Amino acid sequence: MPVPEHPKLYHICHVDRLASIVADGCLWSDAEIARRNPPGTTIGMGQIKQRRLTELTLTSHPGLHVGQCVPFYFCPRSIMLYLIYRANHPELTYRGGQGPIVHLKFDLHAAVEWAATEGRRWAFTLSNAGAYYFEDRAQLDELDELNWNAIATNQWSGQGIRSSVKEGKQAEFLIEQSVPWSLVESIGVHSDAIYRRATSALPQAGHRPEVAVKREWYY
Repeated sequence: MPVPEHPKLYHICHVDRLASIVADGCLWSDAEIARRNPPGTTIGMGQIKQRRLTELTLTSHPGLHVGQCVPFYFCPRSIMLYLIYRANHPELTYRGGQGPIVHLKFDLHAAVEWAATEGRRWAFTLSNAGAYYFEDRAQLDELDELNWNAIATNQWSGQGIRSSVKEGKQAEFLIEQSVPWSLVESIGVHSDAIYRRATSALPQAGHRPEVAVKREWYY
């Protein structure tokens, strides 16, 4: 599968975190979230978050830790969302399921353009950026190194499926420190109830991205 003409990025968070994102005008990296302690539910695995903050750095930007960047996937319905859906992984602190999780959708090229203007470093990984063995790149002409077939598939495990598919689907895009709320193109949610919660968190004036129920983005 070739590189999409307009690659999209997806950041997942709990719906109760939206209000603080709107108030701050941006999404923060885990390092900044740890420092600022904004209101809202934290999702993800604590040990892996800590590893991203203290141990894992980017080859393309020496000294920049993964946890100092805002993380995105290249697809909705990520493997991380599956773990949240199952809610039985021993390292997963959050046990509220996928229902309250929202997808914030961005355009990759718009994000890169913003980062260049603001002097923010960015990179993408060919697999899970929480693992010790990931490779990263920081040039747009290297996007063809991503496994786009794996990114697009919904069949990433099971008999006859190579482990490289699961690895490739977990590729991440990372932007240093923060990403502005104004770059959110749209918001995908699981249900009408979460749609109402998400829309109520949007600002009365200013940037109001479209919110839509996207069941195909969930398990």
